Amino acid sequence: MLSSTDFTSASWELVVRVDNPNEEEQKDVTLRVSGDLHVGGVMLKLVEQINISQDWSDFALWWEQKRCWLLKTHWTLDKYGVQADAKLLFTPQHKMLRLRLPNLKMVRLRVSFSAVVFKAVSDICKTLNIRRSEELSLLKPSGDYFKKKKKKDKNNKEPVIEDILNLESSPTASGSPASPGLYSKTMTPVYDPVNGTPASSTMTWFSDSPLTEQNCSILAFSQPPQSPEALADMYQPRSLIDKAKLNAGWLDSSRSLMEQGIHEDEQLLLRFKYYSFFDLNPKYDAVRINQLYEQARWAILLEEIDCTEEEMLIFAALQYHISKLSLSAEIQDFTSESEVDEIEAALSNLEVTLEGGKADSPLEDITDIPTLADNLKLFRPKKLLLKAFKQYWFVFKDTSIAYFKNKELEQGEPVEKLNLRGCEVVPDVNVAGRKFGIKLLIPVADGMNEMYLRCDHENQYAQWMAACVLASKGKTMADSSYQPEVLNILSFLRMKNRNSASQLTSSFEKMDVNPECFVSPRCAKKHKSKQLAARILEAHQNVAQMPLVEAKLRFIQAWQSLPEFGLTYYLVRFKGSKKDEILGVSYNRLIKIDAATGIPMTTWRFTNIKQWNVNWETRQVVIEFDQNVSTAFTCLSADCKIVHEYIGGYIFLSTRSKDQNETLDEDLFHKLTGGQD
Repeated sequence: MLSSTDFTSASWELVVRVDNPNEEEQKDVTLRVSGDLHVGGVMLKLVEQINISQDWSDFALWWEQKRCWLLKTHWTLDKYGVQADAKLLFTPQHKMLRLRLPNLKMVRLRVSFSAVVFKAVSDICKTLNIRRSEELSLLKPSGDYFKKKKKKDKNNKEPVIEDILNLESSPTASGSPASPGLYSKTMTPVYDPVNGTPASSTMTWFSDSPLTEQNCSILAFSQPPQSPEALADMYQPRSLIDKAKLNAGWLDSSRSLMEQGIHEDEQLLLRFKYYSFFDLNPKYDAVRINQLYEQARWAILLEEIDCTEEEMLIFAALQYHISKLSLSAEIQDFTSESEVDEIEAALSNLEVTLEGGKADSPLEDITDIPTLADNLKLFRPKKLLLKAFKQYWFVFKDTSIAYFKNKELEQGEPVEKLNLRGCEVVPDVNVAGRKFGIKLLIPVADGMNEMYLRCDHENQYAQWMAACVLASKGKTMADSSYQPEVLNILSFLRMKNRNSASQLTSSFEKMDVNPECFVSPRCAKKHKSKQLAARILEAHQNVAQMPLVEAKLRFIQAWQSLPEFGLTYYLVRFKGSKKDEILGVSYNRLIKIDAATGIPMTTWRFTNIKQWNVNWETRQVVIEFDQNVSTAFTCLSADCKIVHEYIGGYIFLSTRSKDQNETLDEDLFHKLTGGQD
């Protein structure tokens, strides 16, 4: 039998600080506990001793020294390793957080600080009516993000009061799972396919969500353009190393906000992290498409992605068009159902393009693989050699391209045959100058082979460019996405063609907005305002008849066609190397890039990866590929876990299919991205 003194010696005092939002100050409460008491029992004792009648269901214990939540309430203090010196905080799991959305709108809502970020983002996206939450994540802004703003604030005597969208009554606030509201599978709200607004009959389904009709419009419509002065004051990366710094702040999806040092009411950025946009549907994705358009728009304006001046004007024209439609008092409404059907058909075609869709007929993929054969001009760069193109007879079959001195020699041995699987395909086009070139960077053992092809006209370029793009992904021209790819390339070329539009539509139109709002500051400096306005209006004639949502999808599509699209940069040091290099992570490949010149040196495709892991002692990422090829690097601009998660995240996203229901295999995501830590 134990005496009372023995019992007392087996127990000890535990001090718990209570963070009660209803009280002005945090209070320390001392409990007498023993090691075999489970966490649930500690919380029960605590609530009894506090003796305040309120709902404590969202409260949990946070261990400050170990930076972890004690969420397994059946575990004992001994099992957790909690002793008398432990500093525990009894605090709500859901706290307020300020999120800067891709359209730069600030939203304030209640978020779980105890759930892993992957789950927290899922709940946030349900509240904001954004499908496919796995494509987004939370980014902690770097010091550079605020650098220019602070400089501006010093000269500004009156502080700017920002209009914050407050969603404090979010369904996630109670601690229960987010209400389906906008996210119900059986009662999905339908959007007008022309202007993207929720159909009035479906607005009743927003009743259990804080996202009212007005708030939905704020998130689903483009915001008015920023002034050129405001644009110039925003941080713009000037080099690949600057771009690498922007990606250092991605939060770890496998840990909670609290574990990563995020405080209540802190500002984070909600961004599309993975550039693999699945099942974009204008009927249900008004908010998602708009936020994606906004992220693309700011990437162009702040030069986070490079584009030519010709492309910049196309993006400017689309922005101007979208801005006009978004701000107009009366959104055009098509009364004829047949017209709506035509628009839906066009958008569904575009949707197939954006996601690399499937064929309507499965027979297309089992017929003979088509070939391309034509005269093209070739240039292979060599030192001390002028850029002279020479004509050859080219044959494209499967994923390989071969060329001969002339057509008559096609049955013999080619001058050279190259497999384009895994190569980099870069457009080299100037429509005004009638230049239609394709730059190919083909991976070889010691780096990349560079070659340039020159086509005679748009149609030839579109066919060969589409074939090269598909071959780089390991697909042939028999794939159902070949024809849509050809049509997309032609569509983009026609938008660039200044002479293709009717001169009647907008010839005397005057811009009611400063044209510098729609281009990057560097581009704006090159032109006078009137000259810039004239060129934007000229390009606008090609897109003037587009409905709002289609214009946004066209902008996204044009963004996707840029050579640097989808590349996230990190500064790394490869094993055995003495200099720092850039690693570009894309949805299907890794690229080793020279930090000084920006030239790709080696490409590794995800399809060739056998395994990847992190050596947590040396903080080194090790990747093994087919054919006994391996590489290892340490990450200098960010934690190695971020790069590891990017690779695993893209591989996880490649497993999605339309046959699956909305639920994701979260365990598989954490298995692919978590590492062995």
